[in-house]
Amino acid sequence: MEPNFLSESLYTLLENIPEGVHITDQQGITQLYNQSAANIDGINPQKALGKHVLEMFPSLTEETSTILQVLRTGESVIRKEQEIRNLYGIPIYLLTTSLPIRANGRIVGAIDISQNLTQVKLLAEKIVDLHSDLKLRPKRPNVEHANYTFNDIIGQHPALLEVIERAKKAARTDSPILVHGETGTGKELLVQSIHNHSPRRNGPFISQNCAALPATLMESILFGTSKGSFTGAENRIGLVELADGGTLFLDELTCLDFELQAKLLRFIQEKNIRRIGDSQLRPMNVRIITSTNMDPAVAVKKNLLRPDLYYRLNVVSLKLPPLRERSTDIPILTQRFITELNQNLHCQISSISPPVQDLFSSYPWPGNIRELRCTLEGAMNLAETDSLEITHLPPHLLQKALPDQPMNLSDVENLPLPEALGKVEKTLISSALEKSKGNVSQAAKILGLPRQTLQYKIQALGIKL
Repeated sequence: MEPNFLSESLYTLLENIPEGVHITDQQGITQLYNQSAANIDGINPQKALGKHVLEMFPSLTEETSTILQVLRTGESVIRKEQEIRNLYGIPIYLLTTSLPIRANGRIVGAIDISQNLTQVKLLAEKIVDLHSDLKLRPKRPNVEHANYTFNDIIGQHPALLEVIERAKKAARTDSPILVHGETGTGKELLVQSIHNHSPRRNGPFISQNCAALPATLMESILFGTSKGSFTGAENRIGLVELADGGTLFLDELTCLDFELQAKLLRFIQEKNIRRIGDSQLRPMNVRIITSTNMDPAVAVKKNLLRPDLYYRLNVVSLKLPPLRERSTDIPILTQRFITELNQNLHCQISSISPPVQDLFSSYPWPGNIRELRCTLEGAMNLAETDSLEITHLPPHLLQKALPDQPMNLSDVENLPLPEALGKVEKTLISSALEKSKGNVSQAAKILGLPRQTLQYKIQALGIKL
């Protein structure tokens, strides 16, 4: 490679970025091998200098090495999956971009920039293998099936009942369904209920959160791979094939990139798939249900969802209302969760105090049903009696309990939890005593506490009457 090819500042940058960087001259001889690359495969950076690519990685060939391919063709290789073997023969999966380095119109070297996908890829393959294993074990009923039915959906609010009625009607056909609702509103519960109410109830129910895996792996996870499609690839069925005869639920659809959305659209229209690297078309009988955390029309405007895919999926649209719009269901949900949590936590909570009930009804619940359940679980962990009181709630909810005396959470957010709760508890008790003009009995009613309990807390916290 020509002298002074790398400036000192560029050299420092390449040595310290988190991606693995491998630079060779035009003969494939290593000129730079940064520490991040060494962390991936265990090769000492100093010992790598002066070695040919194939000497460093005997498992590669002139054809399978992306950096040698670039030196040979002069064309860049962008974000290609590649398998190498480390010093111990263990396979390592990389997402590699290889670029030619030119000077004075000729190729003088190449640069490889790699990300280690080994752990993510192995985890993704385990997920698919688990799905596949469950599908091939018919003697274990319902293992791969949806667990919930419409009877598990809690609430009597008209808006919720209307969604359930629409969902039951839509369950009778195989048309695509697009469910949208805020986080924690129960989208998967509704989708599982649809599956179990449909003619496909005895078929598989396969669910995948599209945000849970990198975009680079989602195509192979969805559609499967054929041996030889890329270095290290094996014959592996994807989630679509696993869902054959049943339902495939894709949660957080907007996390799929546009290229993969186009391939999903093609599958929905043609009802067949081709595994990556395979020439065989495989017909599939799968119902597609998808969901988003935002209005899908807004997602289209924000370029998060392809318009053509939106129109194809939005045959039946179901919008789950947020909890703040069905606040009359909060007491029903609260009682159900307390019953369940009493068993899980070995508690004996039988009621919640009126102040807590009022607060639950007025609080906007941005995390919806999931937040309500977690709030109850946290409070039940702290409860000392059979009733949940204001003082058992987390600080951000306690601030809502006294709107006329706002609490500065910065005073407690960096404190250990017991100390923070003690400070918040003292503030609430002092406020109640001020409202009752020092009358302990009235303050106890405001706080929803027995008078004797409040008297004990006043003494323990050193509150002066």
